[in-house]
Amino acid sequence: MQHMDTKSGDGSKTLENVLSDIKKGKIAPCYLLYGEEEYLIQDAFHKILDLIIPPVDRTLNLYSVDGHQENIDDICLALLTAPLIPGRKIVAVKDTSLFQSKKIAPGLIKKIRDNLESNPSRAGGDFLQLLKLAGWKLDDLRDDGWKRITDEEWQKNVPGDSGEDREKWLPKIVDICAELGLKSATSGEDMESLSRVIAGGLPEGNHLILSAREVDKRKQLFKHIAETGEALYFPHAKGENRQKFLLLETAQDLLSLRGKKLSPDAWQAIGGKTGFDLRKSMAALEKLIIHTGDKPVIDAGDVEEAVGKTKEDTVFDLTTALVERNLPQSLTVLQDLLEQGLHYMVIMKMIMREIRLLLYAKLLVMSGNLESYNSSMDYSRFQGR
Repeated sequence: MQHMDTKSGDGSKTLENVLSDIKKGKIAPCYLLYGEEEYLIQDAFHKILDLIIPPVDRTLNLYSVDGHQENIDDICLALLTAPLIPGRKIVAVKDTSLFQSKKIAPGLIKKIRDNLESNPSRAGGDFLQLLKLAGWKLDDLRDDGWKRITDEEWQKNVPGDSGEDREKWLPKIVDICAELGLKSATSGEDMESLSRVIAGGLPEGNHLILSAREVDKRKQLFKHIAETGEALYFPHAKGENRQKFLLLETAQDLLSLRGKKLSPDAWQAIGGKTGFDLRKSMAALEKLIIHTGDKPVIDAGDVEEAVGKTKEDTVFDLTTALVERNLPQSLTVLQDLLEQGLHYMVIMKMIMREIRLLLYAKLLVMSGNLESYNSSMDYSRFQGR
C-alpha cells in the first residue's frame, strides 16, 4: 500500500515507485530516507535492504553502523571495497547526522535535556550531534573543560540558544557520554570526502542506504545523493485526523500480513495510550499481535492487558515486585520497561534507590524508635519521632 505522506526529495517518486524499480533491477547507488516519521523510515529502510540483499547473504556483504558512531573513513573504505563474496554489497547508516545544520541546535538541546534522565543513550547521541555542529570535541569538555566555553563562543557556535543554564545539564551529559563509551562524531572535512566518493561514482554492485531525522538540503552531500540516487522524505502527519489516517493505513498493512483485525474499541484504546503517535502505536500493535497468539481479532481488553501500563505505572510495578520478592513478576516488568525504551542505567538507579530505602527502613526498625508509631499520625509527627 502506498503511504500518502511519502515522496522523493523533488516530489517525483514515492516509496512504491522506488521499490518497484528495485524489483525490476533498477537499483540506485544511493538511497536517503529522511523526515519525522521514524517508523515509516525504518520500515522503508528494511524493505529496500530486503529487496537488494536477502538476509541469507548479509553476513559478509552488509556493513551496518549507527549514525551516532559513524566513521566516514570507514564508510568510504567500505563503499570502495568489493564484496567478499560475489553479489551486491550495501553500506547502511541509520540515523545519520551528516545532513544537519546549526539551525537545529536549540532543538537538539531540548531533546538532550528531556532525555537526560529517561533515555541517557538517546541524549548522548543527540549531544554528539550537537558537538559536531558546534565544532567541539568531547574530550575537550571532560574534567570541567566545558567551563572554558565562554558565553560569546557558545552563542556563536550554538545560534538560537543563550546557554544561560548550560551548567545544569552540560556536565551531566558529558559524564553520561563517558559512562556509555561514546566518542565524538565525524568532522565536516571528513564529510567532504564521502561527498567526493559519491560524486565520483560507486563501484558496480555497491550501494549506500542512509536514514536521517533532519536534513539540510543545501549541503553538497545531499545534492550529490539526490542527483545520483533517491532521496525519500517522510514528513510528520499534520493534524489529528491526518495522523490517524496514516496510522490506520500503516497498521492495516501489518495486520493483513499477520492475519489479524483490530476492533474499533481496540483502535481507540491504542490511541488513548499512544496519542496516535505512529512509532509508539506500531510498537504497541506488534506487541499485541504476539500477545493475542491465534486470536484473529484484537479487542480493547487485549490492549489493556498488553499495553495498558504507562512507563510510570510500570516503574512502580517493578519496585512493588522487588519489595514483595516476586522474581517472576520482577523479570516480566523489567522486560516491559526495556521494551518501552527506558535505559538500563535509569532502571539500575531506580532499583538502587529502592534498596537504599529498604535499608533505611530496616535501620529504623532496628533502632527501636517505632514503638510509638501508629498509622494515623501525619508526616510531621512521624518526622519528629
